[in-house]
Amino acid sequence: MHLLIAAAGSGRRMGAERNKLLLPLAGRPVLAWTLEAALATPEISWIALVGQACDQAAVAAVVAAAATDRPVLWVEGGETRQESVRLGLAALPPEAEAVLIHDGARCLVEPELISRCAAAAARGEAVIAAVPVSDTIKRVAADGTIEDTPDRRRLWAAQTPQGFPLAQLRAGHATAATAGWSVTDDASLFERLGWPVRVIEAPASNIKLTTPFDLTIAEAVLAARSGGS
Repeated sequence: MHLLIAAAGSGRRMGAERNKLLLPLAGRPVLAWTLEAALATPEISWIALVGQACDQAAVAAVVAAAATDRPVLWVEGGETRQESVRLGLAALPPEAEAVLIHDGARCLVEPELISRCAAAAARGEAVIAAVPVSDTIKRVAADGTIEDTPDRRRLWAAQTPQGFPLAQLRAGHATAATAGWSVTDDASLFERLGWPVRVIEAPASNIKLTTPFDLTIAEAVLAARSGGS
């Protein structure tokens, strides 16, 4: 299975002036933990890190420090995540038939989850990791008043990895480029085109690091996994 890791994270909401994936977490860059999980997944045979040119040297240092036993490539991304994924897809080797896409900021991802998503994508399914919504969700108007309350029993929070048949995903991106669609994840392309996408339930720990508080949570999870306090 081929894996693209989106590695162009912003540090704005972290209060940092650089890519949040390069910030320290338990003594190592955030991206190092993400890469470690990918390398611990036996189904993953090829990895590309898709990021911005300004981070290439720092990302190369993360790769050099990892115990890489399979190809780990650098791909320069675009101005948006959507464009970066498209460029990553173009860099896949000819033998690739399916692909997983994972946000580098989900550094607590477990190899077991990656394996489940990889197995589904290898069968020709389109899948995303997701968790059932536990909060009551409100739809709010522009003036701040509540419009309605969706039934949370049918609501899931989308995550990554997301896995797809490669030819179909490339076709989706080509259609989006022609039609001028802007989406925040690849599953949205399939939804717009009426193609089915199945959810694979992820553990609660598969959070995306966005704020300093998320770093605190991630530190605690990593400490618990290592037997620390």
